[in-house]
Amino acid sequence: QVQLVESGGGLVQAGGSLRLSCAATGDIDSINDMGWYRQAPGKQRDWVASITHGGITDTADSVKGRFTISRDNAKNTVYLQVNDLKPEDTAVYYCTGRIRRLGGGLHVTYWGQGTQVTVSS
Repeated sequence: QVQLVESGGGLVQAGGSLRLSCAATGDIDSINDMGWYRQAPGKQRDWVASITHGGITDTADSVKGRFTISRDNAKNTVYLQVNDLKPEDTAVYYCTGRIRRLGGGLHVTYWGQGTQVTVSS
């Protein structure tokens, strides 16, 4: 069984910062790309950022320059540093990982349960 568990969300004032973490646990053989999405109330889930196993990153234009994705492969963990937060960044943030379980097979996309980020003005 594989699980992705996010942490680090919370309530912050506009202009503040948070560091979101997402740890993958279970019978993991390897992890390819990892990433973050977010979903605001009443809106679709949007891609925020992604990172390859080798550390190549890509970030949505809407958050570029404010959000930074990174990962620690030894810990099977991906991070999202979010700076200069704005009220429109309020959303549930979800992490993803393309993971192959022990025993072989294909890499499959797993999702975390989400962590709430609320930015007050």
